[in-house]
Amino acid sequence: MKRDLLALTDLSAEEMQRLIDRAIELKARRQRGILDRPLTGKTVGLLFDKASTRTRVSFEAAANRLGGGSIFISAGDTQLARNEPIADTARVLGGYLDALVIRTYAQQTVADYARHAAVPVINALTDDYHPTQILADLMTVVEVRGGFEGLRIAWVGDGNNMANSWLNAAAVLGLELALACPEGYLPRTDLIEKARRASGAKVTLSVDPREAVAGADVVNTDVWASMGHEGQEAERATAFAGFTVDSALMALAAREAVVLHCLPAHRGEEITAEVLEGPQSAAWRQAENKMHMAAAILEWVVGGVET
Repeated sequence: MKRDLLALTDLSAEEMQRLIDRAIELKARRQRGILDRPLTGKTVGLLFDKASTRTRVSFEAAANRLGGGSIFISAGDTQLARNEPIADTARVLGGYLDALVIRTYAQQTVADYARHAAVPVINALTDDYHPTQILADLMTVVEVRGGFEGLRIAWVGDGNNMANSWLNAAAVLGLELALACPEGYLPRTDLIEKARRASGAKVTLSVDPREAVAGADVVNTDVWASMGHEGQEAERATAFAGFTVDSALMALAAREAVVLHCLPAHRGEEITAEVLEGPQSAAWRQAENKMHMAAAILEWVVGGVET
């Protein structure tokens, strides 16, 4: 049976932990010069509606380093741009490829591809979720803090696909998650309630970033205007006033708190240069870890390797 990864709730806590452990192992093996090749003879397709730097290159590099190949497909250059049904495209691509990585707008789009493609489908970002990013972020937390159990994780900013995916992670892993988002920019209510009902999870929501960051071990943020929000920058800058992760806000966090940002970063808006470039920032390690996590995911869904 094929394995799709459309949201973190597709994984059990055990599967999530095994992917994190395997990504860390693959990273260490590569640093020792050990080359794993579970994707030899396999081809991964990347079908993107949205521009990308880290997500695209991390999956392409991961596929190549595991011995496979990758093909980047801009959706606008395909017959999808001429209204070919997703079902038709999915069935055709499923005959050419061994996995399909999709970066698009609607979550329903990746669900439709998964329904009709005979190969695994991986959600590389939709407006609702960004599961592969959160897996890389959790990997980073494990590396720098030794694990995530007992940690207070704060989210500061837009209640976007990243916030939604952190809520999914909290529901699966039983995390303590404190979110601070401006009124009108909150995460999905159903995801908040689901996470709050999950065993071991502790989820709080505030409109004051100081409440979320107080005592936090991990502080997360993201741009205030994501792709699809073009033209809303001025409106959002007003709504998000006071939500900048700066030194004053970080002073409220735990002494050894780490800062995460999935990038790209707008210095002086959602985060200051001082914090992003400072000793508490793990953003660059986090960015590299996207490739190692992509390798673990591809190995799991394509390479026939059990996590």
